[in-house]
Amino acid sequence: MAPTRPAGLSTRLRPLFTFTILLGSFLLFLMQPMFGRSVLPVLGGSPSVWNTAMLFYQVTLLAGYLYAHALSRLAVRRQLAIHLAVFAAAALTLPIAIARWYPAAAGSQTLWLIGLLAVSIGPVFFTVSAQAPLMQSWFARSSDRDAANPYFLYAASNFGSFAALVAYPLLVEPFLRLGHQSLFWSAGFVCLGVLVALCGLAVGQGSAAPAAATPSVITWTMRGRWTLLAFIASALLLSTTTHLTTDIMAMPLLWVVPLGVYLLSFVLAFAARGAMYTRIAVRLAPPALLLFGSWACLASGPAAATIFAAAGILLLFIVALALHGTLAQERPGADALTDFYLWLSVGGALGGVFCALVAPQIFRWPFEHPLLLVTAALVVPAQNIGPWAHRLWARPGARFACAVLALVASASTAGGLGIAPAYSFARLPVATILVVLALAAVAVTAIGRRGLFAWIFAMIIMALGGWYQTSRNDNRERSFFGVYTIEDRPSQFSRTLLHGTTMHGQQSLVPALAAVPMTYYAPQSGVGLAMAAAPRLYGPAARIGFVGLGTGTLSCYAVPGQRWIAYEIDPVIVRIARQRFSYVSRCNPDLAIVIGDARLTLAKAPAAGLNILAVDAFSSDAIPLHLVTREAFRVYGRALDRDGLLLVHVSNRFLDLEPMIAAIAAQEGWTAVLRDYHPGVERPGEMFSASTWIALSRNPERLDALQASSPAQDWRPVQGRSGVTAWSDDFASVLPILKFKPDIE
Repeated sequence: MAPTRPAGLSTRLRPLFTFTILLGSFLLFLMQPMFGRSVLPVLGGSPSVWNTAMLFYQVTLLAGYLYAHALSRLAVRRQLAIHLAVFAAAALTLPIAIARWYPAAAGSQTLWLIGLLAVSIGPVFFTVSAQAPLMQSWFARSSDRDAANPYFLYAASNFGSFAALVAYPLLVEPFLRLGHQSLFWSAGFVCLGVLVALCGLAVGQGSAAPAAATPSVITWTMRGRWTLLAFIASALLLSTTTHLTTDIMAMPLLWVVPLGVYLLSFVLAFAARGAMYTRIAVRLAPPALLLFGSWACLASGPAAATIFAAAGILLLFIVALALHGTLAQERPGADALTDFYLWLSVGGALGGVFCALVAPQIFRWPFEHPLLLVTAALVVPAQNIGPWAHRLWARPGARFACAVLALVASASTAGGLGIAPAYSFARLPVATILVVLALAAVAVTAIGRRGLFAWIFAMIIMALGGWYQTSRNDNRERSFFGVYTIEDRPSQFSRTLLHGTTMHGQQSLVPALAAVPMTYYAPQSGVGLAMAAAPRLYGPAARIGFVGLGTGTLSCYAVPGQRWIAYEIDPVIVRIARQRFSYVSRCNPDLAIVIGDARLTLAKAPAAGLNILAVDAFSSDAIPLHLVTREAFRVYGRALDRDGLLLVHVSNRFLDLEPMIAAIAAQEGWTAVLRDYHPGVERPGEMFSASTWIALSRNPERLDALQASSPAQDWRPVQGRSGVTAWSDDFASVLPILKFKPDIE
């Protein structure tokens, strides 16, 4: 029986515990983007960086839940004493910051990042992660009238997480420097410790476990089901993030949206009307999978990218709500609360392990996403759409015959029976559309028969690009930094390197043009003009470096006597440039390539060792922010001689980097000019792309000489903008430079 408390105290318990839960979850999810802002861009800002960080968060959350589960067997006062001791120990690591003593990345980037997170924020993250199940367990032992059903606090917990996720990019990052963010977070941690102490004292001695009229009976089958449902939802969150940012649009801050809707699904699932929301989501999940998930293997193209992204996020929300709502409806009594949360966290951690560690090793493309969608179709407890459908599939052999016909129909879209394989939303063969419509009609009648529905759904995915994607594994590479695709395009007489949806280089297959720099590096582009002018600006022995190897295109501007060096973070790119493209082997086979983060490797390079440095590591739309801060430009300035020329590629569909670069130039003593290049009529085999390059020098005369070397080409001074400040390692926000009407390539 729960201990008796005065009525006045009982009425104060609910707001006290609710606010404590809210603050703890707010701090937990505020820490993630805040610390990510400090360290994650060092590894390039790729989806794998975020997924690896999420793996750490989920595993640490599991450790916190396991600790809370073990602690819950004690009386509340003993729990309070132990937990406050853990709080005090974790507080010794404040304020949160990167562990500067931790060695630089070497070997596995995944393990390095997990280790850095563990030593930098592990103690405080572990401590805060335990407070949600602990507070609910303590509340269940209180005299509050809702003590027997503390799960409303879980909805409050996820609402706090959601609020932090929204608040950071909109209210925290634009106005507070990282140092101030860390101090405010540390103050919040101390406040949380005080609130936890008040909660423990308010409950009092408490029993060793919450009282229950009928003790919950928890079987391993139930634990396995909880784990499975949580695993699918967690893995689908990460696979959706990878799918959106790799194959649809690499838009800054886009990763926040899937996590936000994932948390919102928890809020609704455990809300007072959670049962109603769950019924709606379960009913909507199968048609949503057909409408929004069938495209998972299709290339969207820039024009349809926004539609694909919105559809993917909506699908994640519906499926996550169906899965989390099912979990909420199957939750045990308060006496087994920590057991329930423990297995939810096991499933979440396994989802992180699958997406961050397993999938990149076994798939060369993010096939984990369609695979998880099919698994969700198999698990969501949908009901038959009507008695007539039940009678239809009850006939002997009907399901087997349908499964075989679905396979044959789908396989026909792999290139057989005269049907060209589908690979793009914009180029769907009419025959494929007819096959898909027929399969979709059958799938609708199969709703409620989960195995059959999942099979037909899988065949639709295969028809809509799945067969095409599986046939391209020989032309793909996948690393920690992303998915690379090498495409031969006969109609353009070219070979192309794609990093997700972003082009990273293109080479002509016309022999006479094979050594001509293409795409953003065309001879009349800003970088092309600067490289051509190098002998006149710096003599025949110019020392030239570039950040971001890509296909090695820039190496074809090398002339005898010059010394060239490239800086590349991903060894896979080095292999692709040397083995799949011939720019390096044709033009500069002795090109020196330094592997590692460019900012770190340039900081170790000899001072004033370069005349020209081209920085092209952030032509991808999700930029490594640490390469475009005031501190980064100081590193570039150190690597260049006093008259050196810095070239920065700022073409970007979603960010207007010019005013921010102008602010850095003004504060760091650089003079800067910009060239917008737009190609004219091209011959067969030429692929020149529009590009924007900014040239900077601490000696204005060098920029005058650059412009004089090509007087027919337009360079103009960079333009700042009110409200846009220079980024630094301590302060940066993409909101002031975000293009709300993105460029379409």
